[in-house]
Amino acid sequence: MSECRFFHVDAGTGLQRLAGLDEALLAWRGSGYVWMDLRDPSRRELDAVAGPLGIHPLAVEDCLDEQQIPKIEDYPGHTFILFNRFRYRDKELAVEEVDFLLGTNFLVTVSGRNGTDGDAFEKVEAMAVAERAAVERGPDFLLHVLLDHTVDSKVAAIEAMEDDIEAAEEELLREGTEFRLEELVHLRRALLLLRKSLFHEREILVKICRKDSPYVTEPSIYHFRDIYDHLTKFFEFCEMNRDILSSLMEIHLSLANNRMNRVANRTNSSVRRLTLITTVFMPLTLLAGIGGMSEWSMMTGPPNWRLAYPLFLLGMVVIGGVNYYLLRWVERRDRERQGS
Repeated sequence: MSECRFFHVDAGTGLQRLAGLDEALLAWRGSGYVWMDLRDPSRRELDAVAGPLGIHPLAVEDCLDEQQIPKIEDYPGHTFILFNRFRYRDKELAVEEVDFLLGTNFLVTVSGRNGTDGDAFEKVEAMAVAERAAVERGPDFLLHVLLDHTVDSKVAAIEAMEDDIEAAEEELLREGTEFRLEELVHLRRALLLLRKSLFHEREILVKICRKDSPYVTEPSIYHFRDIYDHLTKFFEFCEMNRDILSSLMEIHLSLANNRMNRVANRTNSSVRRLTLITTVFMPLTLLAGIGGMSEWSMMTGPPNWRLAYPLFLLGMVVIGGVNYYLLRWVERRDRERQGS
């Protein structure tokens, strides 16, 4: 549901709430400047504000587009700035777009366009009262207050994300291969989305601080540099935790690979034992087959059976023992080669 708030700021009066758009436009034509805060406005409501202020149609389209990245654009009569706010819950990062239209004697903010509750600047009125002297100096100083509030609101999302990353790290080290890799994937996706926004927002502050916008006066630039420092710190957080998540993924894959290697080694050991047993019993099976078909008595002669069969059994024992120790020697030699 849309909600529009209108304020007039003048030297000595501070931030004064206005009744509606008509009163705001009347105050805009006088001294001081006006701040129009539009929450989830319709196209008709936005056009009603944009028309009298001379806001460019492309800027209006950007305010209604929910898929824009943070940016700054200069138009005749005003500057358009787009920032993002974040809400992080259940390992999902929700992005809210906040638009700023800065002119010589007006500031328009548009928020709550993607189904959020739209309370972007609920506390700004109290902040403006606390910083009355600065806010009365011009709309660019009020823009600093709003941007500072927008950037500081990212802290809650960043801290919650950091807690989830630490919890995922502890869970991975505790559970090993039983850990669910999807958790790291969700965290990485949210972190990359946050990093993308911070990267472009930092570029916006660079352009403001180098005086690219004609509507940001030089005295206010020093205040925007403080916001740039905050964004730089948050961006470094993203870089550091992106490396941590990459390391955790590598650890998980390494643990899974080690587990597969252990299973493969146990399988190889079982196959090796079966091969040893088969190799030992192959010649014994041959001898048993020969003896079982009475071929041995045929070769030695039936009268010599008392001597022939003990010799036959002794030959089986000797052949089996020789095969066994030969294979053990080959296995020990292979282990020594692997160890060296």
